[in-house]
Amino acid sequence: MTRLAVFNQKGGVGKTTTVLNLSAALARRGSKPLLIDMDPQGHLTQIQGQPPDNASQSLFGFYHDSKPLSQLETSWENIGSLIPSHRELIKVDSIFGKGPAILNRLKQGLETLEKTSGNRCIFIDCCPYLGVLSLSAIFASDIVLIPIASDFLSLQGAQKVEKTLQALEPVVKRRINRRYVMTCYDRRRGMTFEVHGQAKSYFGRELCDAVISENVAVAESPQYKQDVFRYSGGSTGAHDYSKLLEELLPSTQIARL
Repeated sequence: MTRLAVFNQKGGVGKTTTVLNLSAALARRGSKPLLIDMDPQGHLTQIQGQPPDNASQSLFGFYHDSKPLSQLETSWENIGSLIPSHRELIKVDSIFGKGPAILNRLKQGLETLEKTSGNRCIFIDCCPYLGVLSLSAIFASDIVLIPIASDFLSLQGAQKVEKTLQALEPVVKRRINRRYVMTCYDRRRGMTFEVHGQAKSYFGRELCDAVISENVAVAESPQYKQDVFRYSGGSTGAHDYSKLLEELLPSTQIARL
């Protein structure tokens, strides 16, 4: 079981879209990944189209009611399955605090799930702030993927994420495996290339070679509750996400899936 968390403290960088389309790209290879929506805004859950009315049937039930993750999975046609979010997730920080027990609960829950569900890839859509939920996802993941929209504010946000990850490493007692990827990549703007160059200088080999172009299909597909491959399989966006998955395969150790 490989766990990839997509995280950035800045919104609007393509975090949810990246989780959706990387999962869909992997599903096209015959795998059935599990997606976990850890954002109380629940954008990924809304795309899937079956938001739970009862918070106990969402990830909140795992934290509040100690429900096994296996009981919270819902099927996602043509992709795999989803553990949905709920707005009640926003209460997790205030209810449980930030002690080691709560921060490691997701990791332990996934280890339990692994014993019954076998080897599959898990994509975690993190919330865009540093709290119990995002920290839990980082602690539980094998690799953290940080999207950077092609503007200077997003680059500054990614640099803050890098400092955050460095600060967390003494806590988790390991180097946190991470990759950065440029999104909203508009080749018509000179700023895009300036930001890309600075990102390459700052993040080095941890910046992906693949970029996600500014693309109508990527932007429109969630509106129709589809990934970019189902919406427009021949689009630049579909091509970009296929390339990104191919680049991440060695890092995530899912090439065999």
